[in-house]
Amino acid sequence: MMTRRRFLSALGCAPAANGLWSAAPATPLGYDSYSIRAYRWKALQHLEYAAKLELDTVQISGLGEYESLDEAHLKTVRTQADSLGVAIEAGIGSICPTSKSWNPANGTPEEYIAQGLRVAKIMGSTSMRCFVGSAQERRGELPVEAHIESTVKVLRNVRSRVMDHGVTVGIENHNGDLTARELRQLVETAGREFVGVCYDSGNPMWLLEDPAMTLEILAPYVVTSHFRDTALFEHQRGCAFQWVALGDGSIGLKALVEQYARLCPGKAVQLEIITGRPPQILPYLEGEYWKAFPHLPAADFARFLRLVRAGRPYLGPMMIGAANQPLEYEAALNRQQMADLERSLRYAKDSLGLGVRWKE
Repeated sequence: MMTRRRFLSALGCAPAANGLWSAAPATPLGYDSYSIRAYRWKALQHLEYAAKLELDTVQISGLGEYESLDEAHLKTVRTQADSLGVAIEAGIGSICPTSKSWNPANGTPEEYIAQGLRVAKIMGSTSMRCFVGSAQERRGELPVEAHIESTVKVLRNVRSRVMDHGVTVGIENHNGDLTARELRQLVETAGREFVGVCYDSGNPMWLLEDPAMTLEILAPYVVTSHFRDTALFEHQRGCAFQWVALGDGSIGLKALVEQYARLCPGKAVQLEIITGRPPQILPYLEGEYWKAFPHLPAADFARFLRLVRAGRPYLGPMMIGAANQPLEYEAALNRQQMADLERSLRYAKDSLGLGVRWKE
């Protein structure tokens, strides 16, 4: 049984499998709980599952995924994590009060962050993933700069509390909200001594970004990650992308993971597998679409275009969800979530050489 102490001591010194990155620290492997959201599991169930799969970490991405936020229960979860040798990474949702993703039921953003920090500290997590908003923020009444400003204000209000907890706030490049350059600006303005980044490899598509470029820009700030593969390809209106299991995409995943291991040594690869959705069209050949990207550098878009033209659609088997579908379809889609996560984890271990436990 790997204890938390053994796991932490392995970071940076475990030998790489198959000769991959032999001079680099070992890269811990886990998954974000959203990958199997249909199961509605709580933290203790995720821990048992992660241990069964011989994973190093699990990211609990929302406070609602603990049966209780009482200190006694949270300490029980931490004790179980230690006994299983699975490190927990903490997470909450939107912290931007001007975003459509912000939930006023959480109190103030400062109160919400404080609650997340308390959980993170008990869990022994050195990071707390959160985000600003979604693609709606690029087409709303307020410009995206206003959302950056309101988020920076919130973060500055909690700076001393975050520093006292010894936790880094990891802001995700989330679902089309901020480009890599905008997120870098947010982190630098708020203060990189307590604010970092949760790098997501699937979300750059929404921003017309090559995920390798996104990583190059954000790597100095990365504290954790979300990894999934993507099929990216040309479409008559521009391009389209579809999130797929690891190994099924066309974005050069292996090179991307090697890049991450080199630029973010010892940081966890948390798989956030999202399948069962149809391809998303990015109609950049239509003028109206560009209103969301008034400052996108031409060189960045050119790099994205090269990735599009080298890509291909996914033609393998996948169930696609829809509204008002039969219950039998729903059950199959739920099972697909777990099946795609598990085969992605196998690919991560066997083909990408990830995971501290797997390398021992």
